[in-house]
Amino acid sequence: MTNIWPRVEAARDKVTHGTGEGSEFLGWRDLPKTYDRDEFARIKTTAAEIQKNSDVLVVIGIGGSYLGSRAVIELLGNNSSTEVIFSGNNLSSIELDKTLKKLDGRDWSINVISKSGTTLEPAVTFRILRQKLIEQYGEKADGRIYATTDVAKGTLHDLATEQGWTRFVVPDDVGGRYSVLTAVGLLPIAVAGVNIDELMAGAESATAETTAAGTVPAIDMAMQYAAIRNVFLEKGFTVEVLASFEPSFAQMAEWWKQLFGESEGKDGKGILPDSMIFTTDLHSLGQYIQDGRRQIIETFINIAKSPVEITIPANDDNGDGLNYLAGQDLSFANQKAYEATALAHSEDGVPVLSIDIPAITPREIGYFIYFMELAAAISGYTLGVNPFDQPGVEAYKKHMFRLLGRED
Repeated sequence: MTNIWPRVEAARDKVTHGTGEGSEFLGWRDLPKTYDRDEFARIKTTAAEIQKNSDVLVVIGIGGSYLGSRAVIELLGNNSSTEVIFSGNNLSSIELDKTLKKLDGRDWSINVISKSGTTLEPAVTFRILRQKLIEQYGEKADGRIYATTDVAKGTLHDLATEQGWTRFVVPDDVGGRYSVLTAVGLLPIAVAGVNIDELMAGAESATAETTAAGTVPAIDMAMQYAAIRNVFLEKGFTVEVLASFEPSFAQMAEWWKQLFGESEGKDGKGILPDSMIFTTDLHSLGQYIQDGRRQIIETFINIAKSPVEITIPANDDNGDGLNYLAGQDLSFANQKAYEATALAHSEDGVPVLSIDIPAITPREIGYFIYFMELAAAISGYTLGVNPFDQPGVEAYKKHMFRLLGRED
C-alpha cells in the first residue's frame, strides 16, 4: 500500500480543498453541517402534510433521484401510515400498471424529482400519473404534487412555478448520486417516518476530523478503503461485490453500485461494482466466488446488532438435528454464517474486506452514507478520473431519442 498511499493522500486533498476536476460538485462534502435549516423544516412540515392526506406517496425519479431514499426506507423500514412507492425508473408498462393498481381506491400524492424535467423515464411516467391524479382529484390535483427540481430553471421548475406546486431544491453543487441527504432523498424518507434529524446527525458525525480516543475518523477509513480497492484493481481484481447477510440491505447496495459505478467507470477504468445478499446467493453464486476466476474483491457489510431477535426453539424429536441451536437467536446463526463465509472465501484467495455497521438506526445509516460518498470521491481521484461526472450515460439517450423519432 506504500506506493498507492501518496496518490490517496493527493486524492483526499482534492476532496478537502476542492482542487480536483469536478470540484464544483462538492456541495455534499459539507452538507451535513451547512444544510439549509429552513428547507429542512419545510421538508418535515410537508412530510407531515402528506402523511395526513395520502395513503401513498409515489416518488418519480431515476438514478440518484430515487436510489438513496429507497435504500434508506427499505433498510430502516416504512414507519408511517403512508406507503412510499417508487416509479419512473424504467419504461416498463408492466411495472407502471402495478403502480396504478396500487393506487386504486386510495388517496395519493406525487413527489416528482428531476433537475431538468426532461429525462425520459421519469418525465413520461409523470405525464401518465399526473393525468391519473387530475382524473381523480380535478382542480385539487395540484395540491398533491411536490416537485424537487432546479432552484431557478428547467422544464420541471417552470411547470411547478406555473402550477403552484410545492417545490424543493436539487442543489446545483450536488450530483444526483450524492444527493440522498438533500431534499431529493429527505422528503420521501421523512414521509416514511424515518427520523431525518438522526440521519443528518449521523452524517455530521462522519465529517469530524478527529474523534474520541480509539476511533478512526471517517475520512481516514475512506482513504484506507480507497487504497485497498485501487491496490487490488492494479493486481487484476476488476469486480467488487458488496455482500450483506441482511436482505433489507439490498437497495442500499443498489445505491452503492450507482455511487461507485458512475463515479469510477470512465476512461476505460474502474472496478465493476456488484452486490449479493447472503446466505441466499451462497446457494447460487457462492460456487463462483469460492472456486471461480480470481477477479472479485468481496466487501462484507457486517451489521453487528439485529433490531429483531427470534429464538430458535427446541424440538422433542430433533428430527432435523438442530437442537444444538435451541435457545440461540436466529441472528447468532446469521452472524456465524458471515464469519464462515468470510473465512472460506479468504482461505481460497478471495480478497475479503469488512465494514461494520453497529446497528440499523438512522444515525448509523447517515454515517454510512457519508462514509461511502467520501470513499467514492477519494477512490475516483486516486484512480485518476473525475468522480462527479457521468458522460457515458448520455450515449444511450442519443440513440434512444433518435429511435423514438424525436426531432431536435
